[in-house]
Order: sequence, then C-alpha cells, then structure tokens
Amino acid sequence: MTIVSSLLAFLTILTCLHCCGADYEVESVVGSGDLLSAKLKLVGGTAEFGPDVKRLNLTASLETENQLHVRITDADHPRWEVPQNVIPRPVPSPEHVLLDSSGMSNASMPGNSTMSSTSSDLTFTIHTAPFRFTVSRRSTGDVLFDTSATLIFKNRYLELTSALPAQRASLYGLGEQTKRTFRLQQNDTFTIWNEDLERSDLLDINLYSSHPFYMDVRPGGAAHGVLLLNTNGMDIKYGGSYITYKVIGGVLDFYFFAGPSPLAVVDQYTQLIGRPAPMPYWSFGFHQCRYGYKNVAELEGVVAGYAKAKIPLESIWSDIDYMNGYQDFTLDPVNYPANLLRPFVDRLHNNSQKYVVIIDPAIKKEAAPPKNEASDLFLQRNGTNYVGRVWPGEVYYPDFMSPRAAEYWARKISEFRRTIPADGLWCDMNEPSNFKAWEPLNEYDDSPYRINNTGVRRNLNNKTVPVSAVHFNGVSEYDAHNLYGLLESRATHDALLRDTARRPFVLSRATFVGSGRYTAHWTGDNAARWDELAHSINTILNFGLFGIPMMGADICGFNGNTTQELCSRWIQLGAFYPFARAHAEKTTVRRELYVWESTAQSARKALGMRYRLLPYMYTLMYEAHTTGSPIARPLFFSYPQDADTYGVDRQFLLGRGVLVSPVLEPGATTVDAYFPAGRWFSLFDHSAAITLQTGKPVTLQAPADSANVHLAGGNILPMQQPGLTTSAARQSEFHLLVALTENGTASGELFLDDGESPEMGALGGNWTLVRFSCNTEDSKGIITTTVSSHVVQNSYAPSRTPVIGKVVFMGMQSSPKSFTIYVNGAELKAARTKSRMNGVFSVSGLSLVIGQQFEIKVVMSH
Repeated sequence: MTIVSSLLAFLTILTCLHCCGADYEVESVVGSGDLLSAKLKLVGGTAEFGPDVKRLNLTASLETENQLHVRITDADHPRWEVPQNVIPRPVPSPEHVLLDSSGMSNASMPGNSTMSSTSSDLTFTIHTAPFRFTVSRRSTGDVLFDTSATLIFKNRYLELTSALPAQRASLYGLGEQTKRTFRLQQNDTFTIWNEDLERSDLLDINLYSSHPFYMDVRPGGAAHGVLLLNTNGMDIKYGGSYITYKVIGGVLDFYFFAGPSPLAVVDQYTQLIGRPAPMPYWSFGFHQCRYGYKNVAELEGVVAGYAKAKIPLESIWSDIDYMNGYQDFTLDPVNYPANLLRPFVDRLHNNSQKYVVIIDPAIKKEAAPPKNEASDLFLQRNGTNYVGRVWPGEVYYPDFMSPRAAEYWARKISEFRRTIPADGLWCDMNEPSNFKAWEPLNEYDDSPYRINNTGVRRNLNNKTVPVSAVHFNGVSEYDAHNLYGLLESRATHDALLRDTARRPFVLSRATFVGSGRYTAHWTGDNAARWDELAHSINTILNFGLFGIPMMGADICGFNGNTTQELCSRWIQLGAFYPFARAHAEKTTVRRELYVWESTAQSARKALGMRYRLLPYMYTLMYEAHTTGSPIARPLFFSYPQDADTYGVDRQFLLGRGVLVSPVLEPGATTVDAYFPAGRWFSLFDHSAAITLQTGKPVTLQAPADSANVHLAGGNILPMQQPGLTTSAARQSEFHLLVALTENGTASGELFLDDGESPEMGALGGNWTLVRFSCNTEDSKGIITTTVSSHVVQNSYAPSRTPVIGKVVFMGMQSSPKSFTIYVNGAELKAARTKSRMNGVFSVSGLSLVIGQQFEIKVVMSH
C-alpha cells in the first residue's frame, strides 16, 4: 500500500467514525501554558444504558515533556477515580484549574485549540466542529490518538473511540488474557475485569489481572503508550482501524507517553505508575511447589531429590496443604506441626535455601476478631460483614482499603512468622475469589451494560465478592474490584518489610496498574500442554510492558498430566523466565525435575546456564527498578527499526542481547528462529556464531537436552559459575564474556549489593555498579582490542572483594601470527591464554577486583 492510499484509507476511517454526529459540543476552551481546559455540553444522546451526563469537563496537561494527561469527567458531580494513595500522580495546581474562570464564551472560540511545547513531542488538539480531540507527534505529524465525534458519558457507561492507521500500527498490551500472539490481533475484544477462571482451552478471555495499557509501535520503530487509568470493568474493542473503550463507571482518565523508543515508553509509564519493586537475589533461583505435598516428610524428600540429582533448588513452597482446615496463619497439627516444620525450615536456611507459603485473602468466619474489634477490618454488605465461601468454608474478606485492615494483616503475618519464618508470601485467590452464590442487593449487582466477562458476558459477581459490597469510606466493590489484588500485595509487602527489615518477596495472582511496585506475578493455573508452553511467552512479555518484570509460568504445567518431553522442553524455556517456578496440581503425575533422568539432564544444563547468568539477570533487576525496563523483552525492544521483529513471539530477549529460542512443539529436533542483523554467539558453545547483514530466520539444531540461547555481538556479559543455590553461585569468581560486533565494540554493566537490603541502588546505599566497554583499533595490521571498566559506585564490593578470573572474547580475528596481552599496562604471559581458530580467545588466571578499574589489551598481528 502506498503512502497516498494509506492516507486516503485513514481519512475514510475517520469519516466513518465521525459520521454519527456529535453527542457533546464545546462550550468554551481556555489554556495556560501546559494546561488546556474545556467545557462540553450534551447535544443529543440516547436512553440506552441510562441518561447522559449533561455537562462535562475536559482537562489536558503536559505533566512532563513525555507525558500528556487527558481527563474527562462530570462537571457537576464527583465520580469514582483511582485514589491518590493507591497510585500517586500529579494533580494540577489550583491556579491551573481554569474551568470556572470568567470571560469564556462560544463567541470567541476558534475552530480548534492546540496545546504544545517545544520541549515535548506530544501535541494535543481540541476540535470543536464537531467535538473530538487528537494527540499527535510534533516531530513527524503522526496522529497517535484521534477520537470520534461520538462520546458517550453516562453514570455507568462511558464510550470513546479512537482511529488507528490499520496498516501502520502494531499494538501490544491490554491484559491479562492467554493470547495466541503477543501482537494484538485485529477484531478482538479485551475485557478488563479480574476473574478467577479455570483457564482450560480458553483464549483471549479475561483472567486474574487488569491492565488497560497498550504500546503502539509504528514503522521505523517509533513507539508510544496509552493508559486509561480506570478501575471499573470495561471492554476494549480493537478493530485494526480503531480502538473503542466501553467502560462501566469512573472517568475517562487517559495518559499518553511519547517514547519514542519502546524502552522509553516503559520508562515513562513506570515513572507514573511506580517503578518495579526490587526482588531479592535469592528469588532469581529455581523454586519448586506442588499442591498436594501431604506432610513435612514429603517436603524433605523433594529437597533431597533435587540435591541427589544435583539440580539447583533455591526454595520449596507450600500450597494450602500446610494449613489447618485451609485457614490462613495456621498449621495442620498432624501433617505440618510446628515441631516438625520449624526444624525443616531452619535446615533450609542453614543450607542457604528458602521457604515460601501461600496465603488467601479470606479469614474463616469463626477465626475473625470479635465484633467489637472488627470495625473496618472486612468488606461489608447490607450493613454487616460480607460472608463468602472459599477453601476454609464461610469467610470474611479483609478490606485492604482500610488502614486498620492492613494493620491487622501485618500483625497476623508477624505472628505467623514467629512460628515459621517464611521467606516470602504467595497471595492467591485475590481477585477476590468466592465460591458462594449471591442474591442481588441493589443496582450495582447488575450493570446496564454487560462487559464480556469470561467470554460469555457473565454477571460481574461471577465467582467473586458481590459488587454491591462496600469498602472503607463507602467505596463500592463495583468500582474498586480490580484494585483488590494490588491492595493486598501492598499490605503484604509492607508487612514483610516491617517484620524482616529485608527486601520482601511477594507473588500475587491478581494485579492492576502499579502492582509491580509490590509484587511478582505468574500466569496462574496453566495446563500441561504444548500450546500453553508457547502462550507463556506472550503473557510474560506483556507483564514486562505493565511494569511487572518478575514474571513466570508454572514450569511443566499446573493442570493435567505432563510428559517427559514436554517437561524437558519446558525447563529449557522456564530456566530463562525472570521468575522460574515449577508447580503442579495434586491429582497430576509427579513432575519434579528429577523424576525423569532425561528431564534432569535438561534441567542441569538449562538451570546451570541460568545460575551462571544470575549476575546479569540481577543487573537487569536493577535496571527494571530504576528505569522500568523489562527483564524479558520482545525483540523489537532492541531492534525497533526491524519491522520483522514486531510479530516475533516464540522467542524473547533477556535484557538487550541474550536471545532465547525454545522448542515449543513435540517431536521437534530443530527450531526456526529469527535473528536480527548482526553477530550472534551461542552461550552454550562459543564457537557457534551467526553473522547476518539483515535479519532473517535461521534453522537451529535442537537436541533433546539443550536450549538455544545466543548473545548478540556488542554485549559484555558478567557471569559466575553454576551452583545448587544462588548463595553458592555468588561465592564463585566472575567471568566476562565479550561478544564483539564486526567493528570490535561491546559494552555491559554489573550491579552488586547484598541482595536483600530494602532499597536497591539508593543514594548512600551499599552497592557497586561497574560499566564495561570494549573497542578495537587496527593500525597497519596490528589489531588492539581493549576491555576496560568504569566504576560508577563501589560501596559494596570492597568488603567482599569479588574478582574477575577470566575474560572470553568472541568474534576476534582467527589465527593471528602473534598476540600479546597487557593487564593494567603489564604484559601477561601467553601461557595464561587460550586461542581458537574460530575467533574465540580467552584470558584466564586473572584476579581483577570488581570494584577497581582495570584495562585488558589484546594486541594481535596478522
């Protein structure tokens, strides 16, 4: 399609979208610097879904040079919005609130009003005939968001549509669903409503989390982001040439992020919603869980099985089996008594291993505090504590909006940890899930517009707390439902931090915008199927966009019986999830990684590489915490100008340059993997190199026990030696893997701290950050390759004196006539080097202190 025909098609789309007539007209517009305000008046409207709001206020503000905020709300009545104490965000100062200023009239109003700034690439325009608004990129004129003239704003139904250039826009995000592809497919509806749903074979159905955010990548790699900050249920229809929001409450509260790179979009987005919480170093190890470990002796047997098989095991987890009658903060007195469980946990800790337990947001009715002490602790309905039903039977639900409930939750966690010092807490069932049938109480229990809940427009109360329940300060569950998991995560995170004074580890099933400040996430109750193996990549990449980088799927599958082949291939992929945990349902066949020797062999190889990569992955956690950058990333994050990467979702990158290309089909002995232009080196076999002038698919061999993991030229990778725990691996020396581009350059960095201090990289904290660089010069046949380090901060390393013992160069010229190595200006004897014919060259026997700057020169003649 030509540019002209594309433009004509786009204009046709706009005409079709705007042909319905204006439902609101602009009465007045006033602007001041970086803020523009308008009053809108209803003209027309329909009776469907209730009466229309007659007067609206629109406010647009450039809150930063890269962030535009557009808010539309009822001019005469306050409405539910995300509370500031949940997601803090900029609020216009009083002198900017111009909507009630005098002297505004239709008579002097121009055809449109534009707000822009020379420091921002975002331009906002209100069009008055008919009313609509546009957001465009000032540098290129590209229209990023263009609403139709039809705006619907009712008490419990809001609708807004924006045109999209169907042939130029690639959209990602809008979760959580299990998706066939990472890139959103046209003519699909994305329902936003946290739901406890048996995943089974369902695709594109709303699951546990709600994230009404998408990233749009246009040809050439320019990206922008769009967030509708609204907690109410909604359907978002993506039609290729348009996107329509149908929301059942709240306000239209849009944020636009300029990018223009994908990484910049996530950086800007997480500046608003909150940076990802730093995860403790140990959480990057491998975790084992099963619903159905029947007693402490079985836990001991699993830990022993991993040790015997020499497969890394960082922590063992307990599902609800450990509880007495499935009640939170209790122990089964027969199978998990404290006198057996506590010594077991102590032995784990003595071996540098961890213990994590599940908690559900439900307190058994009989175990709740007496009525005179329970004020503001639990959700209310019809003037009394709402009684639901989950695993323990009849339960009350803590109201995490209430400060008293958060305090109660923290106290219960602390009391439990005095008996069993769990290292992390796993928040499950927190949509919140509810097995009890309900009876309608008021109008909230049946919204006039039914979102496509679970794909069949089920009532909002399906398998959850009735939306007519009431939170602290009279907030309805109808409005706040999607916040429940975030609020529990925050309360749990804060409780652990207060109780341990160490960096908390929280895993939550339900999440919302901003949950990454407190918690990790996993894909929920997946199935032991090959398609679920592949789909896990899409979900993990999505949550990287959402600011939740610590993300994984149940390795080998949760529901259904796995097979040896599937489990082997899954650990070859799962070993490179940011969060790597195996978990299975109690009626399924056992699938610990040592059950099949062939799977054990795959696990030793894949997890061995993961543990070698721990310094790199932990450095990526630091990047995520400081810039929002995902740990697992789609290829277009590093190669945005390569449009062929936009649809790649059967591979992913760790950071900017470690490419994982898993087997996702049974019986496969090869993998067709896409490689962008450049040099690529196998992490398992440094001699296997791929060099491409342009990106293209490459067929890779895929032996039954091996994963395909490659490093892009231009990267310097800090690595340590494998170990059976993260603590053991951290005691080994560092190696630097230097993958050169064709012009002989590379760079990388390493972040170190104790792995458990609450703050990560804080001003005045104890941490070390070192940046590595490499360049190559060719002077009359003498080639000099120099690797040097730059110590940004070194307040952690001096007391530990970690050292680099080996540097491996990949991509150097083969078969030099001679070579000389200099370390900090002094010649190193050739006996300490190893050269290969394929351009891999290593320098070993070094003892370079991480926290001290160094320089290594390799001088070769040809």
